[in-house]
Amino acid sequence: MKTVSRNNLVRFLDQILELDQWPDDPSNNGLQFEGDAEIAKAVFAVDASAELFCKAADLDAEFVFVHHGISWGSGIRRIDGILADRVKLLAANGTSLYAAHLPLDANPRFGHNARLSDMIGLAERRTFGTYHGRAIGFRGILPETKTVSELAQILDRALPSSGDFGIVGDPAQEVKSVGIISGGGAWPGLFDETAPDPVDCLITGEATHEVFHPAKEYGTAILTLGHYRSETPGVFAAMDLVKSKFGIETAFVDIPTNM
Repeated sequence: MKTVSRNNLVRFLDQILELDQWPDDPSNNGLQFEGDAEIAKAVFAVDASAELFCKAADLDAEFVFVHHGISWGSGIRRIDGILADRVKLLAANGTSLYAAHLPLDANPRFGHNARLSDMIGLAERRTFGTYHGRAIGFRGILPETKTVSELAQILDRALPSSGDFGIVGDPAQEVKSVGIISGGGAWPGLFDETAPDPVDCLITGEATHEVFHPAKEYGTAILTLGHYRSETPGVFAAMDLVKSKFGIETAFVDIPTNM
């Protein structure tokens, strides 16, 4: 059975995801809980939760990689309630927890938005969507015009897990230019940012009420994949990187929120 030291695995992930380039990310990226020193199996998931930590223990995994961790902002001030329950699960099983938030959205090779771009063959890519001072998404041109519904069908086949997509605007609208920002990637100012060259379609995880009229007035349809489902591609990419680099056992744990 192959193993890797926890420190070497963390160092590899820190470097390849360029965590030091994201000092303003509200997530405390990187190792959030230190478990066993040697890793034989790592599991990968979107969200940290008690359910995930129990499944990791059932799989005898010493390392958990997530997009959404348990430490945000100024960090953990009190360990009580459900946070205490989660930490107890990690500690009881010697499980390390590693989180990568914005670095996993924005990475130009391994991030959610890069992988979503790959799925639809997006060409002439450039960065798109400023959040916490950095562009986290991509925009570009499709090799051939598609309707919003056709884009939805392509991504539904390509993405893991399941869930309902949503369309704000006309499903039959023809699309040539596309912007992609995973998760909660639609905000009113985003549409002002794209002027005077708005995209035909924004692909994101979820959209809220206040973006309806700006999107309509700029002629941008919105395709929502679900926050959870839009943030699976980078997790799979990270899993493949770790498997290829270290040869340890890996597994994706699918806990869809349908949101």
